[in-house]
Amino acid sequence: MTLPGKLSLYEAIGGDDGLDRLVQAFYDIIEQDEDAQELHLLHRRGHGVAHSRIEQFDYLSGFLGGPQHYVQRHGHSRLREIHEHVPIRPKMRDLWLKCMAKAVAEAGIAEPTASQLMQHLGRAAEVARNQD
Repeated sequence: MTLPGKLSLYEAIGGDDGLDRLVQAFYDIIEQDEDAQELHLLHRRGHGVAHSRIEQFDYLSGFLGGPQHYVQRHGHSRLREIHEHVPIRPKMRDLWLKCMAKAVAEAGIAEPTASQLMQHLGRAAEVARNQD
């Protein structure tokens, strides 16, 4: 996401380095926080958490206005299609957002960028929701 005359969210969080801090913090949280156990178990399905870390970095890079790594490798970035194999109900969406908010804080992303980022991620999380 880039606004005319403004930094993209990717640039505002520090480019690759800032995005890596965010993604690593997020996955560390879901692996270690008991409240996030259900979310952690979902990410262990398929190729596992290590693979999810890479995929989320690549996806978020393009989603936030940086390099389109995910699209280059997979040909698209359709969030709902990417998650169609995972049941995402409002409870799981909200847990993901809660963990991501913690990760934003741990990654040291300051205001107003942190709020802008969470608004952007909130819209994406709702798009990914595929069950009531």
